[in-house]
Amino acid sequence: MKYTTINICINLLFCLVILPLIIMLVPVDKWLEHNTAFLITLIFYLYFTYFVYRKAKLPSLLMHKKYVHAAILMVILIGITVMMSHFPFPPVENNADMHLFEARKHIRIQTVWFFFLIVTGFSLSIELTYELFRQILLKQEIEAEKNKAELALYKAQINPHFLFNTLNALYGLVLTKSDKTESAFIKFSEILKYMYAYTTSETIPISKEIDYIQQYVDLQSLRLNKHTQVSFETQTDDEQILIPPMILITFIENAFKYGTSSDEDCSILIRIIIKDGNLIFRTENAIMRNKKDNDSAIGIENCRKRLELLYPGRFTLSTSKIENLYKVQLTIQLR
Repeated sequence: MKYTTINICINLLFCLVILPLIIMLVPVDKWLEHNTAFLITLIFYLYFTYFVYRKAKLPSLLMHKKYVHAAILMVILIGITVMMSHFPFPPVENNADMHLFEARKHIRIQTVWFFFLIVTGFSLSIELTYELFRQILLKQEIEAEKNKAELALYKAQINPHFLFNTLNALYGLVLTKSDKTESAFIKFSEILKYMYAYTTSETIPISKEIDYIQQYVDLQSLRLNKHTQVSFETQTDDEQILIPPMILITFIENAFKYGTSSDEDCSILIRIIIKDGNLIFRTENAIMRNKKDNDSAIGIENCRKRLELLYPGRFTLSTSKIENLYKVQLTIQLR
């Protein structure tokens, strides 16, 4: 709709402003008096040529290698222009100056070709601009679809991984016949509700994501004993600021996977801060077991790629290992 409106405005500009100004370059009053038929035909010819160019989209024909169609179009228009340049003159009186007559005839031929070149140049420049603009938009649409597909892939890889870890925690509670099992399943059902309701959304309020993370932290904490201390801290000045769902969970999963122990004291810190439109996320955990698989690296790499697609140039992600402490620091400029 937007491009149609622009197209109409350009056509009106040419038909009501540009072309009348061009026609005023010739002695309209004299032509109207002595050669009315030619002047009317010339005006019709100019408008006809302009709209033929706009309809045929010559640059598009050339870009799509339809050279024969383009050549036929140009031959037809040039042929019509030749006929226009030889439009019959009014009868010449016997005592008329033939040199003056030939000069006027020559000037009229030049005028017709001059108008033809102006209309051709203007029409082609407009169509070329439109075609380039369409190509740019098409490229952007293809890139957007590609990014969307990649995001869906990364998200699809995160969800099964998350569910496996959560079910593994529940399985451990069932095996030990823990009295926390019922509470764990309730929290797990809340997590599933969240995943069903929001993971297909592009963004959700940060308050929803924090609630979900709290449910996950509570669920994981049920299987831990007194040796592991978990601290989940949040501070936000805008609970409605939007964030992609499950963008943080991989880092939290890793903290619970590698930073807990049933016989040694250890701690996990999870901190989420929203301030002035920025997200500051941090996790710290003691390294209680070595990473023997590459699931963690794959998960973090997927998150990094997802962030690159969603926030190019607007995020920083760093991980560090200092002695027996593993840290993740993520900042995102959300707006």
